[in-house]
Amino acid sequence: MLFLTPILVAVVCILIVWIFKNADRSIEKRKREPRARAEAPPWVDEDLRDSTDLHQAEEDADEGHQSEEKVDHIPFFHTQYSEKEMVKRSQEFYELLNQRRSVRFISNEQVPMEVIANVIKAAGTAPSGAHTEPWTFVVVKDPDVKHKIREIIEEEEKINYRRRMGDRWVTDLKKLRTNWIKEYLDTAPVLILIFKQVHGFAANGKKKVHYYNEISVSISCGLLLAALQNAGLVTVTTTPLNCGPRLRVLLHRPTNEKLLMLLPVGYPSKEATVPNLKRKPLDQIMVTV
Repeated sequence: MLFLTPILVAVVCILIVWIFKNADRSIEKRKREPRARAEAPPWVDEDLRDSTDLHQAEEDADEGHQSEEKVDHIPFFHTQYSEKEMVKRSQEFYELLNQRRSVRFISNEQVPMEVIANVIKAAGTAPSGAHTEPWTFVVVKDPDVKHKIREIIEEEEKINYRRRMGDRWVTDLKKLRTNWIKEYLDTAPVLILIFKQVHGFAANGKKKVHYYNEISVSISCGLLLAALQNAGLVTVTTTPLNCGPRLRVLLHRPTNEKLLMLLPVGYPSKEATVPNLKRKPLDQIMVTV
């Protein structure tokens, strides 16, 4: 038995070392897991994430917060059309919007700024969470600023196409004949950059919760597209991947604003073409219960 004692001691020592090594691995793995969860896939732009965190926002907001204003409720006046007129108006509106296309070939012909102001006012009529209206529309006309925007976007888009987006995404875009070259950012007379305000500020300087800011601003963008179509202008919806922070600095926007969308706006160039795409029929997009 005395001869076995050194052997048993050695075995016990080996077991102890093995247990500690595995414990260290488990601890290191647990340390890595939250970081891995927090890191987005390389093609995800953090500015495009819905950052509405109600619990955190409410913690950051003033604990003694009271509603900033009392709003009177007033009678609502509504124009009700005849059934025939409703059908006519809805059909005409559909036909107008069905002509909307994403146009990447935009003329440098100037557009009336009154029209741009009106379409942005239309976009500003969108509903928003608790009527926080969490949107900022930055209109860029200056050729030098437009070119700087193009340089930033093309630099990032080249990386996006080659590394971040992946083969499937790039393949799906081939039919649209699009790549990282964005000439329309120079030629379009107006660029509209839409920022979502992830939070606002109360009169006392405390953070103000902007509920559902991503959804609210997205609805506003939809109204803006419809208003542009109604005014006879064209655009293409772009979400410049991983460009938000640099564009925010370039345009001197505050850190609570995140870039959601960029719209080059103008008239189509004479050489403009669009892919011959078909929209889904009604029975594929509407379900009646």
